[in-house]
Amino acid sequence: MTGVVSETAPATDRPPGHAVLAVDIGGTKLAAALVDHDGRLRGRTTRPTPPGDAEAIWTALAAAVTEARGEEAVIGAGVGCAGPLDTVAGTASPVNIASWRGFPVRDRLAALLGGPPVTLVNDAVAGAVAEYRHGAGRGSRAMLGMVVSTGVGGGLILDGKVYAGPTGNAGHIGHTTVDLNGEPCPCGSRGCVETFTSGTSMVRWARANGWTHSAPDGAALAADARAGHPVALAAFDRAGRGLAAGIASAAALCDLDRVVIGGGVSRSWDVLEPPLVRAMRDYAGLAFVRRVTVVPSELGAEAGLLGAAALAHDPELV
Repeated sequence: MTGVVSETAPATDRPPGHAVLAVDIGGTKLAAALVDHDGRLRGRTTRPTPPGDAEAIWTALAAAVTEARGEEAVIGAGVGCAGPLDTVAGTASPVNIASWRGFPVRDRLAALLGGPPVTLVNDAVAGAVAEYRHGAGRGSRAMLGMVVSTGVGGGLILDGKVYAGPTGNAGHIGHTTVDLNGEPCPCGSRGCVETFTSGTSMVRWARANGWTHSAPDGAALAADARAGHPVALAAFDRAGRGLAAGIASAAALCDLDRVVIGGGVSRSWDVLEPPLVRAMRDYAGLAFVRRVTVVPSELGAEAGLLGAAALAHDPELV
C-alpha cells in the first residue's frame, strides 16, 4: 500500500478482483468499505451499532457489508473489532457490545462473502497498523496505537510487526488498572484506564459531578471545556491523568517510543493534550519512559478500515 485516498472512483475504473473488504466494528458505529491494494477506499458505508440482541447487530453489520461490497468480488476481508477477541476461534466478545459474547463474526462474515479468507484483529490493532504505515506512527520502532472512544483499546507494533499475543488481545491498555480502588469497569475489573478516559466514562463522571447539557455527549463536554466550564475541564483533567498513567506503564513495560491516540475522544485533542502532558511529567519517571512521544491520529475515522485492509492484503503482519 503506497498511498491513502478516501472515497473515490467507481469500481469500473479498476481491474476487478484486487480489492479487500474492510470492516470496523465498534460500540457506537459499524463501518465497511472496499479497499484496493494502494489503500484507496471505495463505497464506505456506516451504520449505528444497534442496541439489542446479537442478531440485530449482525443484521446491521451484514447490511453495511453488502452495501459497501456491491457486486464486486473480493479477495479477502479484514475486520477490526472491539475486544476482547479469540482470533483462533474467530469470535468476538466486545466489552461495549454486551450481547456479543463469543460471537462467531469471522465465520459469519466468510459465509456472507462466499468463502474468502477473513482476518480478525482488535480494532485498535487495525488503527495502529494504519498509523504505522501511513500516519502518525511512521518511523516508530515500538509503537502503541490507541482507540479512545466508547471504549479504550490498544495495539502494539514492535520492530515492524504487530504483536497480538496468543489470543490476539495484546496491547489491551484500556483494561489495565490505574486506580486500585477505582470504580467498576464493564470488563469486570475496577479502576481501568477506560473508566477514566472513554467518552462515555467522561460524560458519566461529569454528569455525576453537576455538569448538565441538553445533549450530554462527548462533543458537548469538549465544547464546554473549551468555554472554561469547571466540571468539563475537570473531566478532561481526570481523563488525561488516567490516560497518562496507562501510557507510562505501557512505556515502561514495552520500551515504547511513540503512542498514537485515535478514536472519537482524540477529536478533542486541544483540551485533552494539556492535562495529559502535565500528568505524563508525574507518571513517567524513568528516562527511557520520558522519551515516549504521545501524538494524535493523522488518519482519523479512516484508520480502522485502512488498517484492517492492510492486514487482509498482508496477513503476515500479524
